[in-house]
Amino acid sequence: MTDKTPPTRQLQIEVPGDLTPIYTNFAIINHSYNEIVIDFAHVLTGAPKARVQQRLVLTPFHAKLLLNALQTNLAAYEKHFGEIKMQGAGIPTAPPGGFDPTQNVM
Repeated sequence: MTDKTPPTRQLQIEVPGDLTPIYTNFAIINHSYNEIVIDFAHVLTGAPKARVQQRLVLTPFHAKLLLNALQTNLAAYEKHFGEIKMQGAGIPTAPPGGFDPTQNVM
């Protein structure tokens, strides 16, 4: 029997030079059966409202891949720089259906 492992492909990712990064400190996450939607906003202290600046739509499979990548990277970050303290961080409460990191909803 021969090993028919497919060859590994390398994917080249191009980041355009004119790509404008956004700063976000707030996310609202919603889902349907087929997709996970994450809206990113920048909330200013004391401002009565915030505008969504970017929307990310993923399949549940790709959302789980993103979750795993974030967990891996945050663990490496904390190993290098120390634990990220969440207690008393002034985390805003999200609207219904949004992301509230103080709640464990599943």
